[in-house]
Amino acid sequence: MSLNSKIIFHLMGLLLLFNGLFMLFAAIMSGVYKDGATLDIALASITSMFVGTTAMYFTRNHKKEVKRKEGYIIVTFGWIVMSISGMLPYLFSGAIPDVTNAFFETISGYTTTGATILDDIEVLPEGILVWRSLTHWIGGMGIIVLAIAILPLLGIGGMQLFAAEAPGPSADKLHPRITDTAKRLWYIYVGYTIAETILLKLAGMSFFDALNHSLATLSTGGFSTKNASLAYWNNEPLIQYIVILFMFLAGSNFVLSYFAFKGKVQRILRDEEFKFYFGFIVLFSIVVALVVYFKANIPVSEYHPMPYGEAESSFRHALFQVVSVITTTGFVTADFTNWTPFVKVFFFGLFFLGGSAGSTAGGIKVMRHLLIIKNGLLEFKRTLHSNAVIPVRYNNKTVREHIVYNVIAFFVLYMLLFIIGSLGLSFLGLDFESSVGGAASSLGNVGPALGSLHPLSNFNGLPMLGKWWCGFLMLLGRLELFTVLIILTPYFWKDV
Repeated sequence: MSLNSKIIFHLMGLLLLFNGLFMLFAAIMSGVYKDGATLDIALASITSMFVGTTAMYFTRNHKKEVKRKEGYIIVTFGWIVMSISGMLPYLFSGAIPDVTNAFFETISGYTTTGATILDDIEVLPEGILVWRSLTHWIGGMGIIVLAIAILPLLGIGGMQLFAAEAPGPSADKLHPRITDTAKRLWYIYVGYTIAETILLKLAGMSFFDALNHSLATLSTGGFSTKNASLAYWNNEPLIQYIVILFMFLAGSNFVLSYFAFKGKVQRILRDEEFKFYFGFIVLFSIVVALVVYFKANIPVSEYHPMPYGEAESSFRHALFQVVSVITTTGFVTADFTNWTPFVKVFFFGLFFLGGSAGSTAGGIKVMRHLLIIKNGLLEFKRTLHSNAVIPVRYNNKTVREHIVYNVIAFFVLYMLLFIIGSLGLSFLGLDFESSVGGAASSLGNVGPALGSLHPLSNFNGLPMLGKWWCGFLMLLGRLELFTVLIILTPYFWKDV
């Protein structure tokens, strides 16, 4: 069986075309703010669209079928091609003149990790900041899902792409037709982004800051327009509560949002993953808030050095950071690694939790943890009753055995890659805390890490190879490990 190479290059061209159109929006914003980077971003847009259109033209006579192998190749290499294209605004404008740094910032954006190499964000042109936020927004729901929404216009089916891209162990469908599912997901995504922008503007942010932070929030990305991130608004509680709300929504399954808009609230209340997701956030926030409240002299940040004596302030900052880390958004209101050693280790553990399946969050995902725990507990019963058939149940339905095996394999592979990732960073000279923190943060698409990569620092101090290594870990985590690793196996290429 040979690969349908024409459809692969055709869809790569389509992705580049989309990328160029988003760059065009950034160029328009640049022109509105007269930041001096308009022509540079426009040139990057034209370049991306030209290459994309050319690729589509020369592969127009393709076989209109995407099989599983083509799906994996398109998703993995599509992300890489998008990141290479996405570097152009940084390189052409001189905002990030170094290729390694530009690629790191770009792939960190598309994978919604939010780790940055920039020492001073606030000096960047407005158009570049918008593009930086757009890389989050594009990668959040997945440019692949956006692409398959219009594939019927090209006569191409998109289920294989959606299966490879959809975050989480299952791809819930809202509608029998996959393209209608993609459209509904994007309507919700766009609607939430507009709603948050309006609310943040009303709460006191400028329109520019409100737009950028909305793009970063709904994608669970974490790029901010301020060096201090959300700590810049530590004296504006309403702004931080609005961001908390939308981080929570972005980290929950978007299918549940669809049910909410349809009035099917009972579907949400009965969903096991949502109940545990919500419960974890409440429980963990209370634990952290109590620690912070009774350690009254912990500073909020170097930017706003006020003590956490008050109950509301303690709860708000604890809730913000717990939601930010669990949803892998990565916004910060403070350096939580300074909130006692207990809290530091606590947050390190949260790096591995992740949001809900079917959300824009990274990490292992709450659903996988639930299935692993349930299967582990059932092993005690199976040990006592060796002949009994005791299946794992989720949402009152039996989970097929191969799904449980897949989840366990994912978890084992994830932890193995975390160890390998940490070893790679330590080999390059990072200390233990920075190595394990950087690997966990990159693989989980969290953003802030530990040690020299703490929340109020950045990844600029990494050696060149360290930045490429972290970029690879980000891609692995964003595409759920198997999608990338499978194409690195000899088995994948057999009989091709």
